Amino acid sequence: MKMEDMVIISVDDHITEPGNVFDNQLSGEAYATAPKLKVKSNGSNYWEYQGRKIQSVALNAVTGRVREEYGMEPTSLDQLRKGCWDVDARIGDMNINGIAASLNFPSFAGIDGGLFIAAEDKAQSVVHMRAYNDWHIDEWCGSHPGRFIPLGVLPLWDMAETAREVRRLADKGCFAVTMSDNPTMRGLPSIHNAYWEPLWKAVADCDSTICLHIGTGNISPHCSMESPIEVNIATMPMAVAFGAADWLNLSALHRYPTLKVALSESGIGWIPYLMERADYSHEQHHVWTHSNQYFGDMKPSDVFKRHFTSCFIDDAYGLRNLDLIGEDNVCYEVDFPHSDAPWPNAPEILWKSAQFLTDSQIDKVTHRNAMRVYNFDMFAHHKREELTVGALRAQASAAGVDTTLISTGGAAPLAEGEEPRPVTSGDVVAMYKQHAEAA
Repeated sequence: MKMEDMVIISVDDHITEPGNVFDNQLSGEAYATAPKLKVKSNGSNYWEYQGRKIQSVALNAVTGRVREEYGMEPTSLDQLRKGCWDVDARIGDMNINGIAASLNFPSFAGIDGGLFIAAEDKAQSVVHMRAYNDWHIDEWCGSHPGRFIPLGVLPLWDMAETAREVRRLADKGCFAVTMSDNPTMRGLPSIHNAYWEPLWKAVADCDSTICLHIGTGNISPHCSMESPIEVNIATMPMAVAFGAADWLNLSALHRYPTLKVALSESGIGWIPYLMERADYSHEQHHVWTHSNQYFGDMKPSDVFKRHFTSCFIDDAYGLRNLDLIGEDNVCYEVDFPHSDAPWPNAPEILWKSAQFLTDSQIDKVTHRNAMRVYNFDMFAHHKREELTVGALRAQASAAGVDTTLISTGGAAPLAEGEEPRPVTSGDVVAMYKQHAEAA
């Protein structure tokens, strides 16, 4: 296989939502009370919902921007690459990056639907969350059939409504739902509480997948406010191990042997050690911890391989150990348009790491695992030869997709006499606080 022959699905990308999300979905009072995209006096955009203001920060949508201007300052849509918020332009950006299909997480709504979960008027939240899902499936994904894997957010404060929404989404062809890896951070019961049983059953019945995105619950800690921020950035994927270990001990995985869990934006290099450690811990301690009540004859590593998939951006170490992780348990991601996204060079970076793999393994990691896990058949809409890296880039070239880097002059100026220094965790926390107060 050549690099140009790969067919690549990204199972973790993001939408910076445009202002018309609810225009075609709601009317009357429901529309009047829906989230609204507004403009501040400085020209930056923010969303407002039930008295809460949600500020967009640049690192959420810096793809295509000069790296010197990466940062946390608030932005407006017109400062971003159009593919961040316009679905037709997104297709062009996917094509130039050789990406056949993409699963997109929300931004203003919260990666795990947190905006609606935190809202006080829950009756409104159900209406608006459902409308958001319909916009995402019908307008965003539906505008280009076979190019987007649909994803739904859930009213997790109400299990009857949640189960109903899982089934409604499945009827619409959406077999992926998102939630926090640690819902106690949202004021909800832990995943080990019987509260969640209707969700487990609905997801298993519909053959849907629960997506646990990094940073929605168990987050990578800041070692100190003086630590360079790259410490936090570098350790983010490893922080996923805390949530993964928690879900690995979920008894529902044994009551529902087909339940599927996707670790989103997770990396994979840490997984072999977690499975090894979990197996050792179980063997060493199960007599007094009574974990055999649900593990039975299975080892934790067996449970991981049966239920979990993970994804990576650039993880040559993980791919060298694919046999330990399981070639059926790994997918690929770009993370467009976040700061880690390797746009427009994802195929080159992936191909360099994939040299350890057979052609069959490359196919699994790049698209076949994703198609199976998310019940997504892009070949029902497009021929394989139309979706290869080479074919998509040819389409982008013919369409004149421009990859010129954007500069808005947003790099923070230095004070007179000030020397450049590493950005620290304290700097970033202060930026977040400043923008939250300004919003």
